[in-house]
Amino acid sequence: MMALVYSPEYLEHKTSNHPESPDRLIKIMEGLDEADLLRKIPIFEPCMATEEDIERVHTSDHVEKIRTFCESGGGYLDFDTYASPQSYEIAKLAAGGVIKASELVLDNFSSAYALVRPPGHHATRERAMGFCLFNNLAVALEYLRKVRKINKFIIFDFDVHYGNGTANIFYNDPDVLYISIHQDPHTIFPSQGFLEEMGGGPGRGSNLNIPLSPGSGTPDYIYILERILRPVFKEFNANFLFFDVGFDAHKDDPLSRIFLDDDFFEWMAMEILNQPQPRVLTLEGGYHLEAMKRCNLKMINLLKEERLEHSPISPDMTEVRDETKKLYRHIEDNFSPFFTF
Repeated sequence: MMALVYSPEYLEHKTSNHPESPDRLIKIMEGLDEADLLRKIPIFEPCMATEEDIERVHTSDHVEKIRTFCESGGGYLDFDTYASPQSYEIAKLAAGGVIKASELVLDNFSSAYALVRPPGHHATRERAMGFCLFNNLAVALEYLRKVRKINKFIIFDFDVHYGNGTANIFYNDPDVLYISIHQDPHTIFPSQGFLEEMGGGPGRGSNLNIPLSPGSGTPDYIYILERILRPVFKEFNANFLFFDVGFDAHKDDPLSRIFLDDDFFEWMAMEILNQPQPRVLTLEGGYHLEAMKRCNLKMINLLKEERLEHSPISPDMTEVRDETKKLYRHIEDNFSPFFTF
């Protein structure tokens, strides 16, 4: 059974005329209501993450900076990251939402989706950036490691932007495999996430980047993910799975130049269902409201059914770009010491 985690308090992270606005969650919940899913899927209120939870990931200076900045009235922390007076508390609630989702899948549910904001995957240990204040997923992961004694994790991030904060936090950690598919960082924020960024020290091989060129679409994504996800998931054999869910690679999204269609998100839901471990999804990007509404519904409808089926789409593989095939060969070569695709 699937669960959702949501609170209307997430709307209190006010961002004025900004792509990451309360309207994103309003539109998602509107879609769930119209599809009569709000009474079919259990929805849980999050609990607020404690400062102890947050400081397992972030420096105390960073936490104090966000707190005092918000208490003094908020504003822009950098050129694109906004915080309102309520944002410190709501950011703790967002991290707590992913903790709540994690607890749900350890107790009764096969998967849980945390519909939270502000998002988190760009936040580093000591810096807010890319619309993110605290790294929600990292906070939940360290909570599970400390409190629930889970020791091996996979994170798959399919936001169109590389989750530099999450990647950097776990870059040297051999027990956390971070996989990200994203637009080529030469062409998009945060200008990180190159193939050669493979993890450091004992974590070498645990940071797997799939940087696709602008203009790539659903056939390119499915071509390369079919060849990587299942064998890598099986070989790494994690105890717990996290999915950073982004809808900003959709063809209608204004912040990217990747052209996924709605059907990709059904395909992605099937890939998630094919994994037997506890599964938590957390919302990251997506800035075209109608596309977010439709694609969330496609994902959630499949996840709630808990049925393993054949892929709901069969894209024309003749449309896969030659540069995508070349990228796959490079990934295969680079990661041959670590994984067999």
